Amino acid sequence: MVKLVAFDCDGVLFDSRQANIAFYNAILHHFGQPPMSSEAVDFIHSHTVLESLEHLFPDCPHLDAVVRFTRGFDYGPFIAMMVEEPHLREFLSFLRPGFYTALATNRTTTTRAVLGYHGLTEQFDLVVSAQDVARPKPHPEAFRRILSHFRVSPREAIYIGDSAVDEAFAANSGVPLVAYRNPELNAAYHLDSFDQGPSLIRRLNRQAS
Repeated sequence: MVKLVAFDCDGVLFDSRQANIAFYNAILHHFGQPPMSSEAVDFIHSHTVLESLEHLFPDCPHLDAVVRFTRGFDYGPFIAMMVEEPHLREFLSFLRPGFYTALATNRTTTTRAVLGYHGLTEQFDLVVSAQDVARPKPHPEAFRRILSHFRVSPREAIYIGDSAVDEAFAANSGVPLVAYRNPELNAAYHLDSFDQGPSLIRRLNRQAS
């Protein structure tokens, strides 16, 4: 039976696309570079900040300066641009306290600030960001930490994600993927809206009983 429900952050808890576009385009502008291409936007949506900077500044001899600038660049003004997904709070209320809840994200230093700003900190029993692991998603280190923390098996968990990185992360972790609003992912289950979440959980646990 499902005992643990884990979430990705960007594209799942929030529509953060415009916030991230504005953030990285501001960095590019600072260094005299043009705005991101659509391909680059897709990349930064699901990768760590360092991976994103390496992608945006290929073969840059001064990448260390870009990284230093980004670390000191305040993400705070962009957090307000993140739009919470509809019915998220109702689904989280349904899950608690009967299920463990966790967050596994490739965000780094901004993760807890984002949750705090939107009043979601208390909704997650455990948060594992890319800052908390040596190897970010799609490596399974983050999910192994989550499973160990709650002492549950991979088959007692589900992961709700929206990207190819999440697909690989769930597969590498041995955890069934619930693809959120992305029918192109190879997932055990698909979810178009969080108002469908409770019925999915009930169905899974009926099948397991």
